[in-house]
Amino acid sequence: MQTEANSVVDLSRRSIVGVSALAAAAFTVSVSPATSQTKSQKVVKNFGVPWEDAYGYAQAVQVGATIHISGQLSHNNKGEMVAPAPVDEGGKVTDFSNMGAQMEQSYANCAKVLAAYGLTLDSVVQETIYVLDMDAAFKVAGPVRKTAFGSPKPAVASTILVTPRLAFPSQLIEISMVAVTD
Repeated sequence: MQTEANSVVDLSRRSIVGVSALAAAAFTVSVSPATSQTKSQKVVKNFGVPWEDAYGYAQAVQVGATIHISGQLSHNNKGEMVAPAPVDEGGKVTDFSNMGAQMEQSYANCAKVLAAYGLTLDSVVQETIYVLDMDAAFKVAGPVRKTAFGSPKPAVASTILVTPRLAFPSQLIEISMVAVTD
């Protein structure tokens, strides 16, 4: 009896492996013509802030019709934090009340990056918001997002996550986005 059960399991595994191999072969054949096309060119945009060179990254990269925007934070044109959160001697945030101001500036920086591609926040299809404190973020996120996107219900897939730390000690929020051109 146990032998029959093992045979059925073995048969099922072989069938799955066989079907998977056939599917992989079919997939490989179906994508072969597309893979022979030339690779899409990357169009990179930067702000010229010091940490772009220090860390080594782009503010945004466009490949085809898709623009990937790196995490934007609340800095001004000089690279200075707008509404920095107060921190203690150990570098821990002591007050999250600047979340709204930092969120507004982060969205403004996202809009600035998009403008470099001739786009607006209307082109955004997905955003990820990283915050140090969810309660502080939820107090301000609704009104700030609605104002930034100019809509009472923005048509953007959105995820908000709590993280233990961001790039700068006085930073409360960072927003990354994916946008598409038409």
